[in-house]
Amino acid sequence: MLDKALEFLQIYCQELEKSPDFFEARRNEIETEIYTTGTYTLTREELEYGSKLAWRNSNKCIGRLFWQTMHVHDHRTLESEQEIFDALIYHIAFATNDGKIKPTISIFHPNVRIWNHQLLRYAGYEREGEIIGDPDSLEYTKVCEQLGWQGAGTSFDLLPLIVQVGNKSPQLFEIPSDVVLEVPITHPEHPEFSSLKLKWYAVPIISSMKLEIGGITFPAAPFNGWYMGTEIGARNLADEDRYNELPRVAELFDLNQKSASSLWKDRALVELNLAVLHSFKQQGVSIVDHHTAAVQFKQFEQQEMKNGRDVTGMWSWLIPPMSPAATHVFHKPYDNTTKSPNFYYQKNPY
Repeated sequence: MLDKALEFLQIYCQELEKSPDFFEARRNEIETEIYTTGTYTLTREELEYGSKLAWRNSNKCIGRLFWQTMHVHDHRTLESEQEIFDALIYHIAFATNDGKIKPTISIFHPNVRIWNHQLLRYAGYEREGEIIGDPDSLEYTKVCEQLGWQGAGTSFDLLPLIVQVGNKSPQLFEIPSDVVLEVPITHPEHPEFSSLKLKWYAVPIISSMKLEIGGITFPAAPFNGWYMGTEIGARNLADEDRYNELPRVAELFDLNQKSASSLWKDRALVELNLAVLHSFKQQGVSIVDHHTAAVQFKQFEQQEMKNGRDVTGMWSWLIPPMSPAATHVFHKPYDNTTKSPNFYYQKNPY
């Protein structure tokens, strides 16, 4: 822990141009606290900058140009499940910002866990061999039902939040519907697209990953940016093991599904992604297309190079899931070395 703490402190002091005297004084504080208690407490400024660095170091994220704009909410002093739930609802409302989405992270005490994969997510039900809703949510939906929750059974039921403090029993909370912004998916040139009755929530708030800064791990640190259109149009709504909507879109556009060489999947994918981008922009909700995101990532690479820092990345995640060869990212390799601070996967608590 001390090694990681001092490694982070060095980066923190160097990038924020702290004096050598400041470094030595803070180093002594951290060493004394670790030797005395076995751990130490990050200052408010260390927590804030460390969170931003974790975003900057996220190898799978193409949206890192905006890492310095993240709003950091320090909730480490909250102790009760109700207080934590209230803070999560505040995060949803603050980040949504009437559609003008703000990159935000809320950081809780290390003994807090949020059981959800994302704060906003649709339920998945298995009914007589058929799956209704999001197949990716089947397991978590069952956990919620075991804790007494009962959904309406539609394709887009918002799941409740489950909060756990220490070894106490997990507590389930319903999310008020008026705090959640959802976007009905329509098509700019095909009015009948609305008959598919598709929609998606405005803000992707990841809540299942842990944040590590200077050797301190925060298992509950939900964070968000805004959507890249293909996350919804080429993955969530299109993947066969998710909503699998491409056949219905193809049918609506009268595409030949009998032959793969007709490229019906590709054509349906374009129309679905066009509809997602159109709908979000029509509703005034922040979103970015994959071509613009790639250009922004190139700006991030140039920015990091100017500051003498190497850009790490996981190529398979940085390339968009649609027309990747039309972006510069597809044509260059990336070093996938993991830097700290960062976000990491962790085992589900259920």
